[in-house]
Parts: sequence; structure tokens; C-alpha cells
Amino acid sequence: MHVPDGFINAPVSVAAGVVAAGAVAVSLRGARRELDEKIAPLAGLVAAFIFAVQMLNFPVAAGTSGHLLGGALAAILVGPYTGVLCVSVVLLMQGILFADGGLTALGVNITVMAVVTTVVAYAVFRGLVKVLPKKRRSVTVSAFVAAALSVPAAALAFTLVYAIGGTTDVPLGRVLTAMVGVHVLIGLGEAAITAFTVGAVIAVRPDLVYGARGLRQKLQLRVGGELVDAAPDPKPELAPAHRTRNVWLTGLAASLVLAGVVSFYASASPDGLEKVAADKGIDVKVEEHAAADSPLADYGVEGITDGRLSGGLAGVIGVGATIAAGTGVFWAVRKRRTDEDSTAVTPRASV
Repeated sequence: MHVPDGFINAPVSVAAGVVAAGAVAVSLRGARRELDEKIAPLAGLVAAFIFAVQMLNFPVAAGTSGHLLGGALAAILVGPYTGVLCVSVVLLMQGILFADGGLTALGVNITVMAVVTTVVAYAVFRGLVKVLPKKRRSVTVSAFVAAALSVPAAALAFTLVYAIGGTTDVPLGRVLTAMVGVHVLIGLGEAAITAFTVGAVIAVRPDLVYGARGLRQKLQLRVGGELVDAAPDPKPELAPAHRTRNVWLTGLAASLVLAGVVSFYASASPDGLEKVAADKGIDVKVEEHAAADSPLADYGVEGITDGRLSGGLAGVIGVGATIAAGTGVFWAVRKRRTDEDSTAVTPRASV
């Protein structure tokens, strides 16, 4: 669903950029509360994993493919504010390094693919986990439903943006029907990937899943024939540091394998937006990407003629660049929170 340059006119692209910048600013502030000692080390890895899985286009129907958007996955794993930042970092790396998603359309892409997917997914997810039993399976089921709904929501958001600033005169009804229809199918793939990943992390470290916090029911004791809540443990057991490190290393290895090896076998069919754009004629004014001459454009390394090696190396570079950029951003946000906490607890000197 990466919108290229030329689909949306300049005024609406600028307006979307303002909306995206505001959402990122709000997310930077909100992420300070989410990036604690458990979430902070994993946020950059989540961004890199999303980048890797987005390279794995899967076939859906009629010569169309889809790929993970990642908003639901990021929101559930590291929190909604941090999730917006994760997907935004991915989109920035893709646009600058790989000429994937227009640079003038970066605001549109962040609004549609990062903000809308994360907000919709997390709202649905929280609503479901509140009413379902407090079990691990409930988190996985909620993640599936939330992810499935987030993708057509993003398709609807793009259609609304197109209705306001589209550069072609294709009837809105045709665009809406085609976009939402194909992305309902893509949403099922998104849901399967999200539920599998969330379930895998919960199975080994449920404490690392932001959306699973509060999963454990309070211990209750029967006193005088009535159930009362037991006093909480003042010193809850902390997982050994090496267990967090093992999760991080496993996630990094999986990202590198997916981007460097498995991506070669991804579907070559156009994705949902590309297919709709070609079929309905909304791509007639598409513009060449400003980074089309990038040595990594189109997910290949310039000068390497072997397609498998070129694509695999580009994927590995992308994972490295994304995890570096994401970790830098989240480290800075985390440091800001630490500095604020230190200021709050330090008494002022009397005069």
C-alpha cells in the first residue's frame, strides 16, 4: 500500500505531511511512557522485523499480492505510540533507501500505513481483551481480529485521501470497492502473521508483550467464605537478562533470514494498491521516485547481477539500517524519559 509520487496532489500531500508530523510528535511523547526497561531494547528490533516481513509478498487472488503493514503487530508488541514510530521508521527507510513509497507521499503513507493501522488495531485489540477471558489465547485471537480489520481500514483511509486529492478522475466508488475488497483478503494474511508472531513471543516471554500486560489474574484467597484479593508480591520475580537477550538475538536472526533468504521466494505479483491503480487507471500520473537512482532501489544492490544475491544483500542492509535507525530513535526517547524521571525525583536546593 505504499503510495508513490503523483497519486495525490501537492496540497493534500502537504496536509497529510502535517497530519503525519503531528502524529509522530504525539507518538514521541507517548512513547516515553511505553519505553520501559523491557520494551525499549525490543522496539528497534520490531521495526526491523516489520521491514523484513514486508518484503514477503504473498499471493491473494487474481494476480494480486499483499504484504504485512505491521501497525497491529507493532502496537500489540511495544505499544500504540511506539508502534506508530516503528512503522514510520520502516517507511522512511523504504522511501529513502529503496525507492519504495514516494517521498512527497511520505506523509500520506505514514498517515495511512502507520497511524490508521495502529490506532484501529489497538482500539479493536483493547476492546476484545477486556471482554475475553484473561488467557494467552485471548491475546492471540484479539491480535488476529485487530490485524484483519486494520488493513481494510487503511485501504478506506487511502480512498478518502484519494477522494480529496487524487490526480485522476476515476469514480470514487470503483476505487473504494476495489481497494477495500482486495485488502480484506490481504488483511487475513496480516492477521495470520500478526497472531503467529504475538503468540510465539507470548509463549516464551509474555512479559515482553505490551498488549499482554495485566494478563495474569489476581490471586484470590477465600476468607470467611468470601474471595478476597491477595496482597501483590512487593518484589516480583524478574526474568534473567540473558532471556531477553536470547529473544532479541532470535528476532534479529529471523529478520535477517526472512529479508536475506526467504524474500527471494516472495510473490512477484503487484500488491493491492498497485493492482487497483493499474486496473482502474489511477496511476496515469505516477512520477518517477526521487531516489530511483539509489544503489538499493527496488530492493537490489546496484552492480550485483545475481538476483538472489542482490535481493538478499539489500534485505540484510535494510534490516541493519532499520534496526540502527529505530534503536537510535527509541534510545533517545528512552533517555528523555530517564532524564525527566531523574529531574522529578531530585529535590531542588533551598535558597
